[in-house]
Amino acid sequence: MDSVNLDVLKASVRWIESGRCVLLVTVVKTWGSSPRPEGAMLAICEDGSVAGSVSGGCIEDDLIDRVRRRGIRQTQPEAVKYGISADEAHRFGLPCGGTIELILEPLSFESKIDELCRRVMAGELVMRSLDMESGEAKLAPARSTDGVAFDGRRLLTIHGPRYRLLVIGAGQLSSYLCQIALGLDYKVTVCDPREEYSDSWHVPGTTLVRTMPDDTVIDMKLDERCAVLALTHDPKLDDLALMEALKSPAFYVGALGSRRNNAARRERLENYFDLSKEELSRLRGPVGIYIGSRTPPEIAVSILAEVTAAKNGVALPDGLRVEEAKSALEVSANEQTDCAVAERG
Repeated sequence: MDSVNLDVLKASVRWIESGRCVLLVTVVKTWGSSPRPEGAMLAICEDGSVAGSVSGGCIEDDLIDRVRRRGIRQTQPEAVKYGISADEAHRFGLPCGGTIELILEPLSFESKIDELCRRVMAGELVMRSLDMESGEAKLAPARSTDGVAFDGRRLLTIHGPRYRLLVIGAGQLSSYLCQIALGLDYKVTVCDPREEYSDSWHVPGTTLVRTMPDDTVIDMKLDERCAVLALTHDPKLDDLALMEALKSPAFYVGALGSRRNNAARRERLENYFDLSKEELSRLRGPVGIYIGSRTPPEIAVSILAEVTAAKNGVALPDGLRVEEAKSALEVSANEQTDCAVAERG
């Protein structure tokens, strides 16, 4: 579940508590290309106010128009499809041949949206089961590997952070990075045993721990939905944690630092720690993609762009990686200097 869907839940709770009717729209299946994934949600208030999205905009417009003209009269959930024909695909902003199936669910206090919202905001991963015939909803703990499922009789949706991010170091860069990561729907843990940093940490929504980073990595029992970022520049804190993280199934393990520091770090990890060449090859560093970033917020964007690519299984071209990009710029600058010298000569 992404942060957009949490906004949908919050808006739904506000509207229900104010006594207004609300229609919750959930994407349950797509065929072909689709602007929003399965599980994306849209809430429509009886006055036409909306939160969230399920398409590029045209389907939303059609649903809003439907609510404004007819109101929200239905008492049970129903399934609808858009974009079955090429003409409809064009009308509703779907790629030619694309199809999207939605569940339209009228909400009430019995829908348990308020409880779901509280549990998600508390960091829980929750499965919501909706009975299509009765409209009854049930909540239960979910696993990070669970997904949206619809068999015509029951709709299962997953809500809450499926991915975890461990950030080692509570400095200024970490503050900007964690704020963005929360918006990307990571459950964020920040580890820093140094009092001068941890005492001044104030990023709501994150969990701060003061244990040693390598112990934290072990305690978190990292899985394939975890990312680890070492941002302290201190080998005493970063190296042991990286060693443990690189042995885990985490989908991303990276460390901040210059190309020189990164080379030294790799040498230490190879010579003094029990890491195989395969494990060491998983280390990302210098972290981030090259966008000319200089300020902490820009560096945070650069780092999380690379993390997002790894999460989504996108292989970045070498020219986007910091080390390769800077090396190419240096070669280009040297060539220009040589040309200028030759011209003067």
